[in-house]
Amino acid sequence: GRLRLNEEPVRDLDIVLKNNDFLRNTVHRHEPPVTAQPIRILAEDEEVVVVDKPSSLPVHPCGRFRHNTVIFILGKEHGLRELHTLHRLDRMTSGVLMFAKTAAVSKRIDEQVRQRQLEKEYVCRVVGEFPEHEVVCEEPILVVSYKVGVCRVDPKGKPCQTLFRRLSYNGSTSVVRCLPRTGRTHQIRVHLQFLGHPIVNDPIYNMEAWGPDRGKGGKIGKTDEELLKALVEEHRSKQSLEVLGIGEEDLNSSGESKDSGNPGDCTKSAEADPINGSSCPAEDEKDPERNDIAACPLSSDINLEMLDKDKELSLCGNQDGQTGEKGWEEKDPLCVECRTSRRDPSPKELVMFLHALRYKGADFEYCSSMPEWAMEDWEE
Repeated sequence: GRLRLNEEPVRDLDIVLKNNDFLRNTVHRHEPPVTAQPIRILAEDEEVVVVDKPSSLPVHPCGRFRHNTVIFILGKEHGLRELHTLHRLDRMTSGVLMFAKTAAVSKRIDEQVRQRQLEKEYVCRVVGEFPEHEVVCEEPILVVSYKVGVCRVDPKGKPCQTLFRRLSYNGSTSVVRCLPRTGRTHQIRVHLQFLGHPIVNDPIYNMEAWGPDRGKGGKIGKTDEELLKALVEEHRSKQSLEVLGIGEEDLNSSGESKDSGNPGDCTKSAEADPINGSSCPAEDEKDPERNDIAACPLSSDINLEMLDKDKELSLCGNQDGQTGEKGWEEKDPLCVECRTSRRDPSPKELVMFLHALRYKGADFEYCSSMPEWAMEDWEE
């Protein structure tokens, strides 16, 4: 019922397409909630745009996100279009994000990326008292699942290095400065977990699913499949599956097993940031926030006549029973999400205490202000 030929539902699967036939496939999507914090522009000239990205926003359309992305918002609210993504930040990570306005500028900075001339600095708040001396972690990292976006330390993983230095300690949590020397998926978060100091509110690497030690020292006690299932179930019980960038229909259609294929239709290749997940992956690093969108299976109690009504989409009042344009929403009888009632996340659930503080190249340097949660006297 989702396919229409010349604006009529396709009822005969043996039909042969003719010249000038118009075939339409309608895709119904639900976007997970994001913060309402505005995107702040740090710098702009004829070559680049530099913004301070809020937490919870992916960089560009991917997986379940389209309108609630940095690229779409910059185009709609600031008239900034045809931007070239230069580097990436994880959806839950805030901070300095840089775009090129022209292909020539993008190529020039990409060359600096390949020659490793870029320096990135992050700040985070972690569990416990982090050591005062500089800590260097060089544990290799392996991707467990591209779909869910989970990695772990493993001897079979890719080599990487992160330098850590404690900035402050308030008696229960520490603010740590992070200097990644490589760009592996979730590098900072995975290395902090391995050291026994996961980010305070990390929705993946500071979860009970990793065991009583939360993955410290690489001790998990589960197979990859068992770990993924435990993570999904933990978020499902908290009604927070959107944190993983997946919905119930994704699990129903493709299961929870380890991914092996290309998770999305990325079109731009770039070096991965150490906490990436919201832009196109490099050749060896897939995007953990990208998800294959599959249509829900046709229920036995739904037929083509139901889908034909109101051109597949029926207008239904919202839960408050409001009327008028703002009080109505589109419903799809095939969609599991349409039939699922979820609570709205609190603002603090949309923020992770990891922030890209500085981004420096051969001929530029951009910084953002220190986030509130990184102040020495901050208390939750």
